Amino acid sequence: MSSQILTSRQADELHKAIIAYLSSTNLSTTADALRQELNLGDTFDATTSKKYEGLLEKKWTSVVRLQKKIMDLESQKASLQAELDSATPTSLSRRNQDPTSWLPRSPARHTLQSHREPITCVAFHPIFSSLASGSEDYTIKIWDWELGELERTIKGHTKAVLDVDFGGPRGGTLLASCSSDLTIKLWDPADEYKNIRTLPGHDHSVSAVRFIPSGAAGAPSSSNLLVSASRDKTLRIWDVSTGYCVKTIRGHADWVRDVCPSIDGRFLLSTGNDQTARLWDISVAQPESKLTLIGHEHVVECCTLAPSSAYQHLASLAGLKKPPPASSSAEFMATGSRDKKIRIWDARGTCIKVLSGHDNWVRALVFHPGGKYLLSVSDDKTLRCWDLTQEGKCVKVLSDVHGHFVSCLRWAPGIVREPTVNGGGQNGMAVNGAKSDATPDVQVRCVIATGSVDLNVRVFAN
Repeated sequence: MSSQILTSRQADELHKAIIAYLSSTNLSTTADALRQELNLGDTFDATTSKKYEGLLEKKWTSVVRLQKKIMDLESQKASLQAELDSATPTSLSRRNQDPTSWLPRSPARHTLQSHREPITCVAFHPIFSSLASGSEDYTIKIWDWELGELERTIKGHTKAVLDVDFGGPRGGTLLASCSSDLTIKLWDPADEYKNIRTLPGHDHSVSAVRFIPSGAAGAPSSSNLLVSASRDKTLRIWDVSTGYCVKTIRGHADWVRDVCPSIDGRFLLSTGNDQTARLWDISVAQPESKLTLIGHEHVVECCTLAPSSAYQHLASLAGLKKPPPASSSAEFMATGSRDKKIRIWDARGTCIKVLSGHDNWVRALVFHPGGKYLLSVSDDKTLRCWDLTQEGKCVKVLSDVHGHFVSCLRWAPGIVREPTVNGGGQNGMAVNGAKSDATPDVQVRCVIATGSVDLNVRVFAN
């Protein structure tokens, strides 16, 4: 009867899981009886039993978790519906605050606790409500940021995990991680986060890892390329489908701390201990350094490229009559340093603004997807919001964001409204950003995550 629901392979796995469960709970007579009835004989030995042990409990609890999530979503939906039914236009506009001007506020929606050592990095899944965090405890943890629950712990690295990022081929999202153990690992979220590849090649700690967008219109994030930054003074570009390193980029004189690819996949911005940031053009066969940004007086910890939504605000800061076209990438960038300063640069490599206010190392930066703000976190335990429409004035400080140094900050990816036509709508054929911008289909999601030496990951959401 069950054979109509389960494939024979699934039924076989279920039987083995049941036997392993019975054996592990000391119900060996029942386990033997079932084994005989299924004619498993000697094929089901101790090793097989070990393999299937805990599987039943794992499946059972994940079903329970899914049921809970569905029930939560159902009640959320009901309350939202009730709100809609009773809403007046004015109450709606008041409540539906414009997401482009949303800024995080305390307290955090969730404080996620389970890591045993400082947290070094966080990353959001592009579609699901999953958040990955990496730590000096050698593990990666996957959380459901909506529910605030731990989903799983991923083990495999043999030293501190220094960075994580989701991305990869369209429809085949992967999680990449890098570590002081000199490796980069790829994990498959669709297959219980199995480690599908390990990329060796760097000669020292790998500090940062990022998927490089393909720049194809309608597929803003799909690509097989990954970039890594290392203490061995190089950047490497990898093809995740083969595991091969396709390019090694040399130019920094010391440890490369951070790297940020442009939205169209043409440029990389990197920073490091040599107190510089460099912009590389990777669209050419031999990647070349287009700019070297000099001005910081200590290690440059972090960098980010401005989204086109920020161009209009940054253009006036830079004294430009009109903003650069939205289709052009790497027009403005921001860097944060141990000199406690944040610098904003234009495409000529000129520093157009220095943001002062942090009282310790600046550890991570992110532009608000709406384009009006830059957010930063620091070892001074604060998160600061800088208003680009007011010449970079600091308009908000969350002083209690963590109890110790804040090491990382990420903004959740927007909700992509898929164009109706197959292959990315009418812009399916535009390949290298020739179509002005596929942005109108992305809705800003008001969710950010931070991680800290205080062992906590925090989620701020509206």
